[in-house]
Amino acid sequence: MANLTITVDEETVKRARIRALEEGTSVNALLRGYLEDYAGVRRERLEAWRKIQELARSSGMGSGGQRLPKREEIYNRPIMRNRPEGPL
Repeated sequence: MANLTITVDEETVKRARIRALEEGTSVNALLRGYLEDYAGVRRERLEAWRKIQELARSSGMGSGGQRLPKREEIYNRPIMRNRPEGPL
């Protein structure tokens, strides 16, 4: 990661630090986010995430809207009822 030095008057930096603190972030994180937006990095990441989601949806994998079985249902199947007790 590269470092960047900028010149800003002290009052602006002070107010920015206070506001960032109130928002639970830092001036550094805010500037990084702005520069990533400006450079298109976030747009590229969002587009990659959309592609991953579309591939997942079109893969045919998934539950098909069916709920997953509960633990009791899995262990109550005949194959599980007839297994010997103890470690395998």
